[in-house]
Amino acid sequence: MSSSVPRLYVGTSGWAYPSWKPGFYPAGTPSKDFLRFYAERFPTVELNTTGYRLPAEEQFDRWASQTPDGFVFAPKLPGQRPQLVAEFSGRVRRLGDRLGPVRVSVKSVRDEGLIELLLGSLDPSLRLAFDLEDPSWDGIEPRLAEAGAVRVNDLGADAPFRYVRLREPPYSDDDLARWADRLRGSSVPTFVYLRHEDEPTAPRYAERLVELLG
Repeated sequence: MSSSVPRLYVGTSGWAYPSWKPGFYPAGTPSKDFLRFYAERFPTVELNTTGYRLPAEEQFDRWASQTPDGFVFAPKLPGQRPQLVAEFSGRVRRLGDRLGPVRVSVKSVRDEGLIELLLGSLDPSLRLAFDLEDPSWDGIEPRLAEAGAVRVNDLGADAPFRYVRLREPPYSDDDLARWADRLRGSSVPTFVYLRHEDEPTAPRYAERLVELLG
């Protein structure tokens, strides 16, 4: 976390990548220790596996137990798989105080009924960040803000938190400096995630972004 920007969390999209060894994980580090090592260096991570299947309760317990106080996970919910929604809130709550924002991924064109269904079905205390990929969703931000939610990568609308995904590597120092300038203006908790690549570029970019913010 940066000391100059209150409540700014910078991390990567996932951690369980053997190809990050030895560039990020030291040579010889067993995969079961990847999360513990990662969580000693970053305060947050995107939990993308929940977007494909919902792990057992015990798995969430294990993830939480491997991370220090103050660390948070950002689990993914596929917005167009309603069969997951019913169990999702209760299952991710197993993370306890390690539960951060939830990224709700929606790839379809604008359907406000879907948004209302999701807002009405999920635990209202969850911090929901809607990842709306189609441009037809532009303008939905005030409705999300009214519900205490936010659109991914929106730094303009009133919102109780921000959720930023940097998806277009490679990033030069100038690129990261521009993002640092934008993020300094945030007065609410802000979560930033760098895209995974086979090489351990994401943790390097994340570390550099934190340096530039400091």
